[in-house]
Amino acid sequence: MDQRFTDGFWRSSDGLKLYYRDYPGGEDGRPPIICMHGLTRNSRDFADLAERLSPEWRVIVPEMRGRGQSDYAEDAATYTPLNYVEDVEALLAELGIDRFVAIGTSLGGLMTMLLASRAPDRLAGAVLNDVGPEIDEAGLEKIRSYVGQGRSFPTWMHAARALQETHEDAHPTYQLDDWLLAAKRVMVLGQNGRISFDYDMALGDAFRETPDSGGAPPANLWLAFESLGNTPLLLVRGALSNLLSEETVRQMKVRNPGMEVVLVPDTGHAPMLDEPEAVAAIDALLAKVRTRVTV
Repeated sequence: MDQRFTDGFWRSSDGLKLYYRDYPGGEDGRPPIICMHGLTRNSRDFADLAERLSPEWRVIVPEMRGRGQSDYAEDAATYTPLNYVEDVEALLAELGIDRFVAIGTSLGGLMTMLLASRAPDRLAGAVLNDVGPEIDEAGLEKIRSYVGQGRSFPTWMHAARALQETHEDAHPTYQLDDWLLAAKRVMVLGQNGRISFDYDMALGDAFRETPDSGGAPPANLWLAFESLGNTPLLLVRGALSNLLSEETVRQMKVRNPGMEVVLVPDTGHAPMLDEPEAVAAIDALLAKVRTRVTV
């Protein structure tokens, strides 16, 4: 099957060559969709979503520094949400994009809020996937337990079983085929014949040594969240999430009564956005964006 996207590259301000997928579409004036992945993830996480939405929408999926086909940073201290936002700003400038819909999973949701805080009018719509201005310590501790371990595996079956051991609590209904697909999203076959995670292991050091910047919300993220007050906004939460609490969702709803909230059952951190509840909610949000664009 031919790939539905073109490969693209751009440069960060500190000279890194960064990668993105560009799914064509949206020729009727709709703003493009920018999908931003989680801490240890890459563009493959959004393959199904992007193919479903294209060609009605142009979908751009950047890989943050240190992930996938993007360069690894020489200085692991640059693995912070603020630096990722600067990198995405450079991509938007290069592509001449001044308005867009943001879909952000976990870290990508933090980035969405930070982008909104800089220029809220640029966001035609936003989806925050299982993340808010506050993150539960239980979720952070879980991430610290596995990020940057540098494990490798002899077969895809071994890789899938390892993922299952670590994340079965978040996806209790997954079968073996699901874990194999998950492994192929987050791992790659190396030149040594071993299968390993597709990100810089230095991310783990950055996360553990500076948890307030390596992946947890920066200070005053509630103010950044409030920047989305006039933006069509959807919050997706996994019913079993250990990262986004029900109390944080309640506070978000108080501060932004117009925010739509959808709960994905039997799922923790984070939904893949192909679940029926998430699909319907995203389509409804995009319909709202489309109506605003054409009015």
